[in-house]
Order: sequence, then C-alpha cells, then structure tokens
Amino acid sequence: MQTSTTFSIHFWLKKTAKRKNGQIPVYARITVDGKRADISIKRAVAAKYWVTSTGRVNPHASGAKHINQYLDDVHARLIEAHRELHSEGKPITALSIKLRYLGKDRPVTTLAGLIKYHRLNEIDNLEDGTAKNYNATEQYLYNFMQWKFKEKDMKLALINYTLITEFENYLPKYPLKPSQPLNNNGVMKHMERFQKLVGLAFKHGWIGQNPFLPYTLKYDDFDNDFLEDHEIERLKNHIFQDKGLELVRDVFIFSCYTGLCYIEVKLLKKDKIVTGIDGDHWINVKRKKTKTPVKVPLLEQAKEILDKYANYPDISNDYSLLPVFANQTINKYLKRIAKEAGINKHLTFHVARHTFATTITLLNNVPMETVSKLLGHTKLSTTQRYARVLEKKISQDFAQLRTVLKANTKEKPDYKLTSYNHLQIVK
Repeated sequence: MQTSTTFSIHFWLKKTAKRKNGQIPVYARITVDGKRADISIKRAVAAKYWVTSTGRVNPHASGAKHINQYLDDVHARLIEAHRELHSEGKPITALSIKLRYLGKDRPVTTLAGLIKYHRLNEIDNLEDGTAKNYNATEQYLYNFMQWKFKEKDMKLALINYTLITEFENYLPKYPLKPSQPLNNNGVMKHMERFQKLVGLAFKHGWIGQNPFLPYTLKYDDFDNDFLEDHEIERLKNHIFQDKGLELVRDVFIFSCYTGLCYIEVKLLKKDKIVTGIDGDHWINVKRKKTKTPVKVPLLEQAKEILDKYANYPDISNDYSLLPVFANQTINKYLKRIAKEAGINKHLTFHVARHTFATTITLLNNVPMETVSKLLGHTKLSTTQRYARVLEKKISQDFAQLRTVLKANTKEKPDYKLTSYNHLQIVK
C-alpha cells in the first residue's frame, strides 16, 4: 500500500479566468507530495471579498455563508476521497483524489452513485431553479428504493420499464408532503428528471441500453393563468403600506409589460436598454432558458417603472436596474399582494409572462408570430400553448365580423320571390 508524506487542500481564486461581471472562479487545489491537481468547484466571488489566509469568503459579504458552507462540503468530500483510496489500498496522488472526488476513477453501478455523480459533475450546468428541483426528485428516488428494496440504493442494471412504471405509480401515492400530493404534471416532472439521470448513465456506458426508450411522458394540457385589463389596473392602482409589497408589485407589472421572466428582470442592466429601429428604447437580451436573442420594445408602462427606480443601480447591486428579491421571497410577497389587492389568482412570474402574451399583446391585435419572437420562442406552437385563443378575443373578432356583414347586407338589393322561376328586385 502506498502512503503519502504530505497531503493538503486549499481554495484559491483563478484570476486568469475572470468573468465579465468581475467575479473570479474559485478552485480547490489538492497537493500530495508536492504534486498538484486543481478542481473547478463552479463558484465565483469578487476578489475584494476573498480572504486568502483562510481560503474563504469574508463572512460579512453578501452570500458568504452559503458559499463558505459549500467550500466546507467540498473540503469534506475531498478528505473522504482520500480516506476511501487509503482504505482500498490504492495509490494516493493528487490526480487520484481528484478523479475519486469527481467519480471518474470507476464506473457508476448504482442509482445512488448516479445521483451523486450528477450532483458533482452535471448539476452546476443547470439554471438554479432547475437544479433545485432535483432535490425533491432525488429524495423521491431514495424513498422509492427504501420502499421497494428496503435500502436506499439499487443496481442500475435493475432499472427496466417495469420499475420505471412502478416509480411513476409510486409518486402520487407517497408524496414528500402528505398535504401536497402530486398531480399528473408534477409526477411527469419527476419522471422527466429520472429519465435524464438514466440517460446520463447510458451515455457513459454504465448501462447497456436505455430502459426509458419505450416510456412516454404524458403531460396534461392546461390553460395558463393571466391577468385581464381590469386586474392589471387594480394591481397598479392599489396602495401598499408595506414598501416591500410595493416593490414586488412594480417588478411584477414590469414583467407584464415586457414578457421577461424572473431571472431576466433580476439581471437586467442599463447596457441592455438600446435604441431600436424606430428610435425608441428597446430591451435587448438573451433569453436565459433558450439563449435566443430577443429585442422587446420598451412600452411606456414599463419605462415608468424603470424611471421610478432610476436611483437604484449602483456598484453594490452590480448596476441592476430594478431591486429584485430572491425568487422564494418574491413568491411569498406575490401571494400577499394578490390577497390584499383582491385578485383571486395565484400570482407568479409565469402569470406575468402569460399576461404579456395575452392581455398586453394578443388581445391588442399583435400577431401570434410577433408575440412568439418577443417571447423568445423557437417554435410557434410553444407560443400557442402559452397564449391560447381567448373567448374575449373571439368576441371582439366576431363583433367586428358582425359589423362588416351588416354593412355588406345594407349595400345589397332586396329580392322578392314573385313566382317559382322569377325574382323581382324591390326598389
């Protein structure tokens, strides 16, 4: 068995890889007998908040507690990788510890191992909201394995179509929170994430075939909620005593008139407001989800909100145009806002985006193709699901049709039947 004389771990900033927003990626450095191996831990901080002597973020900096806890977790997992190699009698080098930490020194053979590999190597490539949803799916998988096999792991080779459908049937029967059972689409979301995990195992060659091939995700269609004109006006005109509610209301209304999602509003900066082809202000962004470039004309109602917070952008908030709380806080405030303003709908940023697609654009005769571009959709069918044809729109269109038909009828001569084969024109 090989033993090492020296072994150390420390965190450092890789300044040669500085990001556009001024933050610098944090790396972990493993040193064994003077030889090094570096690992990107997929986190970044501003240099002024980094304390070199401790290899941690200044505790007084915003978000420091979360990042430092993550660094502690990485450190503990690297120590565990060293311990595993030692107990297995395998060579201990900086590279072998790195590969064990990343799960790349041996094939993944179990579902728990696959979940761990995905969390260490793949999940940081996902948007925060998407990555967070894997927490519940992972817990469901662990609970399912305990329910079926009486232990929280199983061989990947046991995953077949039968087990997949068993898991699907298990989900609505045993919710993580008994007071919040899953509906069909909630079940499908977990099945979709399970499918992606198994697909990852197939791509790496850890399983010979993909058992999800005969399986079909079955989402239910549903009409997306949106605000109508009178509800938007009620929300805009309501006076909130709590300034936090007022702020969230303004950000929500801004999304209603721009179609931007939560993260796009949160990251919106002055350089994203440009002069459009018509000489007016436009928003020029890349959709966070699809990376599709989108230019949206800045409506007066949205500009008024930017003007209201014109003094907000500064170096402390990275010159963001609007003060946007954390997503979880936003959702709590929107619930209170709806109740206080007397709106009997579950408000979310999705509702704001749907409002833009329907009430603001489609109901004002903006063509579906144009709305699709404004929303950053790559397929028109996606827009059609977002903004279905509304009864109100049908009513408007048919009112116009009745007017046209009535006018056409008045212009035609009136015919009177005088005999079986003859018509008389009545003057």
